[in-house]
Amino acid sequence: MNSTPVYAVNLLNVKDKEEYLTYLKRSSKEVAARGGKVIAIGKYREDESGDITPREVFLLVEWGSHEALKKYREDTDLAELHSYRNKGTSDYILHVFDKLEDFRPILKSK
Repeated sequence: MNSTPVYAVNLLNVKDKEEYLTYLKRSSKEVAARGGKVIAIGKYREDESGDITPREVFLLVEWGSHEALKKYREDTDLAELHSYRNKGTSDYILHVFDKLEDFRPILKSK
């Protein structure tokens, strides 16, 4: 099992504040219990460059491993919790990045 930390970049719009608040009240505890840590939360300000449709919320979570993130997302005991996120958000994007100490793995890859 690869224990390299990963970053989960979440981009989303809040569709239903009540549903999403229900998710948030419980999710931080569940994320932490499964090896995740919220690193940053942001509210959209403006486009500087790029071609992605803006989302209103940015959330960066560091996970101890990709496996820990997968277990959180696939845990059947959390199905109800995830349903609040799904009902409370729209245009949800989740990108996962391996944690790097520097650019060598990218610049030296073929």
